[in-house]
Amino acid sequence: MPASDADPGATELPEGTALAITAEVLYLANLLLLPGLAFVVLWVLYRRHGKTAPPLARCHLRQTVAASLWAGVLLILVNGLIVALGGYHAPATWVILILYFTTCHASLVLLGVLGLSKALAGQRYRYPLLGRACD
Repeated sequence: MPASDADPGATELPEGTALAITAEVLYLANLLLLPGLAFVVLWVLYRRHGKTAPPLARCHLRQTVAASLWAGVLLILVNGLIVALGGYHAPATWVILILYFTTCHASLVLLGVLGLSKALAGQRYRYPLLGRACD
């Protein structure tokens, strides 16, 4: 379709939308596909563009880095604490551990999907409880 036939009702997305989408995808990849590696890429993106990116991208970058750090604490350290306090051989420890991990992980993924949908729409998003305030 030629450029002159573009949809007259279409609106352009704000500057920084692609970077915001990339940040949210990396957050989800860190939780679902490539834990650690996706976080390193997200951290590099944040260090490179965190201060110079457009406001939308800066907001999503800050949110995803903060949420990723909290996710690491909630999923790794708290699970280690549960095992340390409950004992490695106690069946109750494993029930609590699996319930906690499943609930926490699913909640973090759901927040990431909401953040991705906001980024795709060109809107800012603040992760509840985990996120940092946007500019």
